[in-house]
Amino acid sequence: MRWVTAAAVITCGHDGRVKNKPSQGWVTIGGVPVLVAADPEGRTITACPNAGPTMKPCATTLRVAKGYSTWLTIGTHRIVLDNLDGLTDGTVPGTIHYQVRQSGQAYVGADR
Repeated sequence: MRWVTAAAVITCGHDGRVKNKPSQGWVTIGGVPVLVAADPEGRTITACPNAGPTMKPCATTLRVAKGYSTWLTIGTHRIVLDNLDGLTDGTVPGTIHYQVRQSGQAYVGADR
């Protein structure tokens, strides 16, 4: 699994794009900050095409279900890995996931 940076492409299940916002900047890969625990949560999702009279497009990421390292931290925050998975607030509630498409770097990895 790769470490996830602020340059990562994270999308909802409909291909809307999550806006990354790193909470730390002292650990970087190629000059780009590494994401840590809670960075992927509560983020804006743009361009979700899931629209219709009874459909709500994904607008926000919810709590992460998996994808935080169980071993590696920056300060007290666990590093985000590219197996990241969580739900969005889109329709149908509780079924639309967000996941990493590209980690934002190809150099640094971890097993857990």
